[in-house]
Amino acid sequence: MSAATKDLQTPVHHYIDGETYTGSGSRTGDILNPATGQVTKHVSLASADDVRVAIESAQKAFPAWAATPPAKRAQVMFKFRDLLHQNMDQLAEIVSSEHGKTLDDAKGSITRGLEVVEFACGIPQMLKGEYSEAVANGVESYSMRQPLGVCAGITPFNFPAMVPMWMFPVALACGNTFVLKPSEKDPSCSMRLAELLVEAGLPKGVLNVVNGDKEAVDTLLTDERVHGISFVGSTAIGQYIYETGSANGKRVQALCGAKNHMVVMPDADLDQAADAVMGAAYGSAGERCMAVSVVVTVGDEAADALIAKLAPRVKGLKVGPYTDPESEMGPVITPESKDRINGYIERGVEAGATLVVDGRDVTVSGHEDGCFVGGCIFDNVTKEMDIYTDEIFGPVLSVVRAKTYEEAVQLVNDHEYGNGTAIFTRDGDTARNFVGRIQIGMVGVNVPIPVPVAYHSFGGWKRSLFGDHSIHGPEGVRFYTRLKTVTTRWPSGIREGAVFNFKAGGEH
Repeated sequence: MSAATKDLQTPVHHYIDGETYTGSGSRTGDILNPATGQVTKHVSLASADDVRVAIESAQKAFPAWAATPPAKRAQVMFKFRDLLHQNMDQLAEIVSSEHGKTLDDAKGSITRGLEVVEFACGIPQMLKGEYSEAVANGVESYSMRQPLGVCAGITPFNFPAMVPMWMFPVALACGNTFVLKPSEKDPSCSMRLAELLVEAGLPKGVLNVVNGDKEAVDTLLTDERVHGISFVGSTAIGQYIYETGSANGKRVQALCGAKNHMVVMPDADLDQAADAVMGAAYGSAGERCMAVSVVVTVGDEAADALIAKLAPRVKGLKVGPYTDPESEMGPVITPESKDRINGYIERGVEAGATLVVDGRDVTVSGHEDGCFVGGCIFDNVTKEMDIYTDEIFGPVLSVVRAKTYEEAVQLVNDHEYGNGTAIFTRDGDTARNFVGRIQIGMVGVNVPIPVPVAYHSFGGWKRSLFGDHSIHGPEGVRFYTRLKTVTTRWPSGIREGAVFNFKAGGEH
């Protein structure tokens, strides 16, 4: 029996209570190799009962894990970090084979997730409370941060290693237990991460993985034993998760869609800007929530010069499977994604935008059925066009020409999404003004993808984030913990009578 045949006959199941769990559900989904368009595996889609088994496992594991000293929880994270380094090549292969991105891109994304694991290794520092002596005669106050309980993460297909590792390392280090529901399109990496955590010493049941679709998600959103939900994905689904989870009394953080603008000023270093666009717009085939999908040039001269630099480079992009070490850009995730992206390109042409580079007819020898879309550039895009308003999630760059800096700022601020933005300029005063006025959650100055390092927090504004907390970093710790404030008084010698009113000066 070939390996491919065996994979088709043995679905990716679930990981519950420290071992593979087959589940009671009979439904399965297809896992594709995007480079060939062929089904390589099936994944079990959890029933509501399967999800409840995972929640029950996490619920049972919570008291002991929450009582584990933070330093001992951090030791598990240290060991997990070492295992991630040791298994980097294997994890990247798993990611690339199911998502399609190049191996270098896969390794880079795993490394960004690993940085959050390293942040979680220092969790004792982050859980320190505050102490005040003598807030009144013989009275002290102090605070502590305590875990929520069972938490859940719902993650997207585009970063099957990084985004889960933006969630569960912080949640676990804070003392919570966790149920992870990865994308059913590329679930194998999450299964392997769970195995490595148990190998690192994580008690069984502290992290469980259920694979599934809306039935699994709705069970997590409505089960009263789940106290916190983290989500990364599209805005429509994120809003549903936020509203449904909140209505069921859960704390929810939902990081959603984006339309990230990069403003290029007339004084910008255009070679630097062109290099930045190539990586930011076309890396991972544009399937990033932080991809630059709109370049706003201030002045026609800057637009003409930048497009002249970009067009030959985009036409020359080496598009191919991850197995080809010369590939610079892999396929998109599914045939449906390819069709959707091509549909946007067609609508852009019909709306009157100038298609400078058309990637729709790209072919890869030996992979004619693969989900490949070449890099595209549109010029003369206006804010009414679908290719400007919508998140395409593909290698399609729109160039919008602004006459002035003020027009560029207004354009960015008027968009419904507020995830990330950047400005390229040599002028410090312009940059400072942009950073202060722009209504976006993450801002780069001569940095195209301003993803914060792990010890800062990631999150957008407006319809790019539902909830009060960004992900990982200090905000992640605040999300996965509750503040408790304690006021103490120890009587000495002679017992005093009870006092039932507040007195001036703070005594009570």
